[in-house]
Amino acid sequence: MAEYERLEHNGVLIMQLHSFEVDHHHGPIGDPRDKPYGNGVLLWFEVDDFDDALAHSVEMKAEVVMPCHRNPPEGDGGPNHWELWLRDPDGYTVVIASPDGTAS
Repeated sequence: MAEYERLEHNGVLIMQLHSFEVDHHHGPIGDPRDKPYGNGVLLWFEVDDFDDALAHSVEMKAEVVMPCHRNPPEGDGGPNHWELWLRDPDGYTVVIASPDGTAS
């Protein structure tokens, strides 16, 4: 079983898939016992102006699931980008990410 997959098109990240059973550095994605809409689904958007998206989410008073952080939290490797995890009104987790390599 793959624990994590990335779907890319022409080098652009389109979708990420994480297993329920694996506890990644950010914690489990969802609880398989509790399946409301949006449980375990991350809508992931890479944006060119992460700081602007962050400011806009503050203006909107969006519900923060995980505040602005670097992925991975420390060390080399990984996407090395900034992320902000939000909850939309329907219960889905929306992740805003800067382009890979921009958190150096």
